Amino acid sequence: MKLSELHLGQRVIHPQWGEGVVKAINEFAAEVLFLEGRKPVEPESSGLAPAEPQASVTGLAIPLESMISRVVDAAVDRLGIERPDGAVHELAIRWKSGKMLLQPADAALQPKEVDLETFFHKLVLMRNQLRVLEQKINASETLTSAEKFDWQQYITRCYGSMTTFNLLFKDKESYF
Repeated sequence: MKLSELHLGQRVIHPQWGEGVVKAINEFAAEVLFLEGRKPVEPESSGLAPAEPQASVTGLAIPLESMISRVVDAAVDRLGIERPDGAVHELAIRWKSGKMLLQPADAALQPKEVDLETFFHKLVLMRNQLRVLEQKINASETLTSAEKFDWQQYITRCYGSMTTFNLLFKDKESYF
């Protein structure tokens, strides 16, 4: 391993001393903290190797910004994170560009107008977060079966409370 490939805090493996963390780098060697203590190590001659996967980007055929954008998009998709405009395609056509008017009982107060796309997006985010919560509860190893059942009942009641908004959805498969 070349000295130029090291960085502070990097985990490395030495054939004799095992795994350690790079604590200092000078022009000839690096100081690595192993279980036995801090040791000066010359990376090229000692057989030092990275302890974690490394990436090297040279001769990039696409702009760095495009590569980062693709990586972020893939991560967002894998994590199931909803994009701001991602939920609007589930909104029934008759509600597109619609407004929701909240009219207070007191005539002296002003009504509040909300775009239906904005409201619907937040509603879908809540539905998705409830689904994630449900998955985490089911996958939990610390909750008992009875506790999982109780939490599932709470989530089911939340879904039930939100069925009023099913009329906004284009497809029945998306309903609460």
